Amino acid sequence: MGKITEKLLLEKCTPKNTKLEQVKTLNLSKLGLKSSDLPVPLLSRLRCLEQLDLSGNRLQEMPSGLVLPSLRSLDLTNNEMEDVTTLDTLTTLEDLRMEDNLYITINDNYKLIILLPKLRFYNGKDISDTANHIRYANSENLRKRVLALWETSFSLPDHRTAENLAIVERDFVNAVCHKVKYGPSSLTDYTKWRVEMIAKEHLRSLTEPEEPADTKENCNFPFPAKRKRSASAVKCDVTLNPQKIARVSVQAEDSPHRSSRLQSIPHKAERPISTTPRTHKADQIPATPISGQSKLPVTPRNGLREKQHQSKGDMPLAKRTRKSAKQQRSTEVNETPGKVICTKSQHSSQEPVSLQPLHVLQCHSKQDSPDDFSTQLWACSFQPPLDYNGGVNGATRIVATCGGESVCLIDCETGLVMKKYKVPGEEFFSLAWSTVLMSRKGNVGMRPCSILAAGGKRGLVKLLHPRANMAYGEFRASRKALSILCFSPRQGNLLFTGSYDKNILLWDIGGVDSYYNFKVTRLLVLETTSTPLHFCLPPATPDTHLIAACEKGLHSYNIQLNKDPKKRSEEMEITFPVYEKDTDHDYHTIDGLGFLTNDVVASKSHMQGSIYLWSWNDTQAQRPKKKEVCAVILMELQWSSTDIPYLSLNTCPSKGYVVCGDERGRLWTYHVTDLKANFRSGKAIPATEILAWPLPVRNGQGPVEGPPINSVAMDPELRYLVALSDKNMAVVWIRTESS
Repeated sequence: MGKITEKLLLEKCTPKNTKLEQVKTLNLSKLGLKSSDLPVPLLSRLRCLEQLDLSGNRLQEMPSGLVLPSLRSLDLTNNEMEDVTTLDTLTTLEDLRMEDNLYITINDNYKLIILLPKLRFYNGKDISDTANHIRYANSENLRKRVLALWETSFSLPDHRTAENLAIVERDFVNAVCHKVKYGPSSLTDYTKWRVEMIAKEHLRSLTEPEEPADTKENCNFPFPAKRKRSASAVKCDVTLNPQKIARVSVQAEDSPHRSSRLQSIPHKAERPISTTPRTHKADQIPATPISGQSKLPVTPRNGLREKQHQSKGDMPLAKRTRKSAKQQRSTEVNETPGKVICTKSQHSSQEPVSLQPLHVLQCHSKQDSPDDFSTQLWACSFQPPLDYNGGVNGATRIVATCGGESVCLIDCETGLVMKKYKVPGEEFFSLAWSTVLMSRKGNVGMRPCSILAAGGKRGLVKLLHPRANMAYGEFRASRKALSILCFSPRQGNLLFTGSYDKNILLWDIGGVDSYYNFKVTRLLVLETTSTPLHFCLPPATPDTHLIAACEKGLHSYNIQLNKDPKKRSEEMEITFPVYEKDTDHDYHTIDGLGFLTNDVVASKSHMQGSIYLWSWNDTQAQRPKKKEVCAVILMELQWSSTDIPYLSLNTCPSKGYVVCGDERGRLWTYHVTDLKANFRSGKAIPATEILAWPLPVRNGQGPVEGPPINSVAMDPELRYLVALSDKNMAVVWIRTESS
């Protein structure tokens, strides 16, 4: 339907009226309305409106600036509400209904009580006693803690310029959010939100003239500023040694289709590790934020070297047959401290980005042990912005990581582990995001929801809906371990799984209903001769072909569903020049694969010492002549010469970047701006920059030397880069302002 009009409002009011200014009851339910469909100037004319029904729509928030001074009752049942702070202008509300809003949490309920000072009935229940306790007793306890921190650690600057006051406010708010603890851990998000509000109120009371009494009596609760940390505050966070926060991890049920709740309370990783740029001598790590701090403490290169451990157990052979670091061949590159620079294309319209380490997290430890440096982290992927908008303009800063028996969701900006899913006895090797449709109660339409699939040693695919804190199901994809998962970018319900039984399966996982019922159907079986390690679907034709990087080569499959048979072998094998270059070694293990453009593919072989960029279209054009074709190489990029397999690469097409970690914790970054390089010259092009391992420091144990980097991921705009190591450390890098 079109936008709300005056005529429609008069038709939906009760009793009928001819003037908006006299309407008292309005029913706008089940109209499929989105937040953008509510015109603020028109609705603001409803000065006498007392009851408003917006149930059964698709509202995610209330429009900014909407003021309804007489509104007493509001029904937002069965919507998609996410941001309750947008109700802060409706301060006259006494009765509010919010049932069947999937993403509303207990923290949101507490926020509503603060934002709506007259609220007495919530979801049909009288909450007067609870509300009074939250508004007065709870708030007073928090206020005392905030004021105590101010008195002991902060004061107003001598010169009260706007800039100086802003710095004090930033540091004070950052400190109270980290140090003020009160109430159960399930209310951590609310507590941080509330103490931030109290801290800003206190600073205003010290710096602004006191208002007349009659004005104070009628003032509303202030709208909380969006929690977005400045660069300076973020740097302080890296140097902190926060207290360990106890938590209860949710255990997954083994029964099929059994739903379970994910741990959903944001918390710091139990073992935060401070990162240290290697430009100065060692310094002591401060235990509290330091105002104006710009440099992080560092550790000399001859610090303590940790012995490499491998997690074995009953892990599949392919995941545990790495050679010792002592057997690795050395990498011959010309290093400068922290990076290696190569000449850039003169035709580049885009400068290379500059990345700095922001957080080092140790959040996959066995039994939460701070001494666990053996759990291997295998896969990471940024959440797509379709369902969860982690930043402005559709950007995302939430990354999923897996390793050991857990899957974590990390906020790259704050370094918080937002959610954690744990299955005792499992070892996760792969994960993948997708968007499926969820039916809504009352048959009022479908809504997209972002889901996460994870799989590993047990051969089971776990299906998670992180926004709802729900592990809603599982299905068996193989009797052996799963090595790789990949969703179709065009049809979010189609999932490819690769396993150690040397099969690739295509599944239709369908959508879910409001009770999380779902149905899984197997559509295709693709046979391989070895374990698949990576999948890629050509961006231009994701419905017709699948490229599979395997232990014994790179293969292409026809995946069109309208063709028979349903059990298929490879359509062609793609070979590389390195196969013939050195016959003494087997370079058929393709352990890195990704599309840089709709046509250009980046891939590498185990022990190759370089990364190939090649044309998918030109390579595929050779297929009618023969089943085995040689990739049409466009460029060769210099990389580390190492014997360690499964160090995968990643691409960022929007920025023209290829990134791959190595055996020493370094990140080789390539800014590809010119594909006209002459491959026949025989010279590999050096990296644009090699990011050194940040040498994180643990209290009393010295620096941790660089471990192999198993996986890397970049968000679409390359604001963040995440690298997973072989020693239970996830490193978050951030693009600096100079980029």
